[in-house]
Amino acid sequence: MGWSTEKAESAAQDGPGEPGAGVQGGEQARPPVALSPSRAGDFMQCPLLYRFRVIDKLPEKPSAAATRGTVVHAVLERLFDAPAAERTPTEARAMVPGAWEKLLAERPELAELFADDAGGERLATWLAEAEALVERWFSLEDPTRLEPAERELYVETVLDSGLRLRGFIDRVDVAPTGEVRIVDYKTGKAPRPQFAEGALFQMKFYALVVWRLRGVVPRRLQLVYLGSGDVLTYDPGEADLRGVERKLLALWEAIQLATRTGDWRPRPTKLCGWCDHQAHCPEFGGTPPVYPLQVRPADEGGEQQGRMGQV
Repeated sequence: MGWSTEKAESAAQDGPGEPGAGVQGGEQARPPVALSPSRAGDFMQCPLLYRFRVIDKLPEKPSAAATRGTVVHAVLERLFDAPAAERTPTEARAMVPGAWEKLLAERPELAELFADDAGGERLATWLAEAEALVERWFSLEDPTRLEPAERELYVETVLDSGLRLRGFIDRVDVAPTGEVRIVDYKTGKAPRPQFAEGALFQMKFYALVVWRLRGVVPRRLQLVYLGSGDVLTYDPGEADLRGVERKLLALWEAIQLATRTGDWRPRPTKLCGWCDHQAHCPEFGGTPPVYPLQVRPADEGGEQQGRMGQV
């Protein structure tokens, strides 16, 4: 992923190293050690994309849309530092420029997004779009009535199988009765109904981790789409989460098989047009970098390849 479509997950990467850094001359590539929702999504989308991001750590260009999402997330997180009465649309909008400046100080390379914007017009429009997304949130939730138990919560657990799961949860709400709600902000538009299950995969992943960590199945999963002003909710059960666990185990077996054999096949889709790695992709006439890990014969390849087709 390089820089996440919503926020950095540098502390939740599936292998060592910083996202998008690239394997440097003296740096030794290592096999993945854990799974996050973003990386799981990468592998399901395209195994070769997963390799480029996790094994090769190829650099990716910063995206204006993804960076805007990071700024919006920062504002929605920090707004809860203020007393309830001060959590207003005006205050939230006023936080956007400061959140951008803080992010820019942490990641100076983001300045290239507006390198050709001498007059600052594009930056001003971009900031205004971020402010509009922040303001729309107030039509979907009332922060004066919310006191999140956790914000930007890093979670990690190891399943009985040995698979390590990691990720960041935007917000966790806990009712006086102990019921847990997991909330995730999306700065894009809500998917069409036929694609809702894919959008919920990330949330079910988090629900599984929380269940395994705390022994409580979250009462509700909530996706807040600021781009379209929609809220998607789902109430999971234990059967749901066991199904997610089985899917993740099959996915991890397929990843391990590809890691050992070096067989990372591209999976062409419409999303290829937005991929930064076309120059290295055989589907576009490119050649992947020399595989940096030792290649070994497949173990039970037929069985694992069959499972891969089910993930």
